[in-house]
Amino acid sequence: MLGGTEWVVIFFAVLLLFGGKKIPELMRGVGKGIREFNAARSTLESELREGMREAERKQLEEKQKAQEQPEA
Repeated sequence: MLGGTEWVVIFFAVLLLFGGKKIPELMRGVGKGIREFNAARSTLESELREGMREAERKQLEEKQKAQEQPEA
């Protein structure tokens, strides 16, 4: 994990590379990227949950069909 000194050095390096005027724009881009990542993660999670529900439903239907069929 990074300590306080490392964060200060990184901050000054970014300040030198991008300048004071570009930092807000850079942070907006980072924020937008994080929001898009979270939205994609949320979508993936919901799709996985739905797929698991469908698989459970199919298993229950198969069990019910097997119980309904008389054994020979």
